[in-house]
Amino acid sequence: MKVALVRLREAGQLMTYQITEDVNVHDYVIVEADRGLDYGEIIEISDTDFNNPACGKETSIRSIVRKLSPEDLKGIKENKKESKEAMRMCARKIREYKLAMKLVDAEYSFDKKKIVFYFTSEGRVDFRELVKELAKVFKIRIEMRQIGVRDEARLFGGVGPCGQSLCCIRFLKSFEPVSMKMAKIQKLPLSSGKISGICGRLMCCLFYEYKNYRELSKGLPKEGQTIDTAQGKGKVLSVNVLKRLAYVEFEDGRTEKISFDNDKP
Repeated sequence: MKVALVRLREAGQLMTYQITEDVNVHDYVIVEADRGLDYGEIIEISDTDFNNPACGKETSIRSIVRKLSPEDLKGIKENKKESKEAMRMCARKIREYKLAMKLVDAEYSFDKKKIVFYFTSEGRVDFRELVKELAKVFKIRIEMRQIGVRDEARLFGGVGPCGQSLCCIRFLKSFEPVSMKMAKIQKLPLSSGKISGICGRLMCCLFYEYKNYRELSKGLPKEGQTIDTAQGKGKVLSVNVLKRLAYVEFEDGRTEKISFDNDKP
């Protein structure tokens, strides 16, 4: 069975759908949603046999309905236009109820049976009365979705320190926890401005680069360590993890570049 990983709307959740027609990565498609239809972009296509006993119990997934048509695109553009007015209305109600939340964006579902309001907040917010009020105004299902600063960056997009579009926009399926340990193994400056993304959190690339750095670090000496080499004993001055090289200072004052390609200097 061929399945597609689809990101609902511009920055919604990632869902897996069965492929029922000829589609490709980056195609926009109409899919079956919780209540009605929705749209999204195909992020990845793969082969998965859900009915194979080795994969666990049988799993049923929804299907891609069709590719996005020009008429669908017109409807989406109209929904986006109307969502701006919905966002203004919601912001006004938030001020009226004096809720400690920052409204970030609003989105109508494709079939216009639901509108999602995205917001950030430092803590939990009781927005039940707000939802009731908005439901009276719009007369459709209202969903309030609290997001983090990384979700907010993905929602609005941008360019990272590398000069490319944000990883969360281009290919990341989910946000993984990133730690300072992942920056240290790359010998990066530990000042927040050097290793943080535009969201203010540690850069996501540190996570998926960490596995390679950890593997390449195996068998390498640490800086300051004294090691035995074919040229005698020496002190490790610095290490290049990617090239698996160490710069070693010997007792006679010489500094040599030592390769660890075969795990032995």
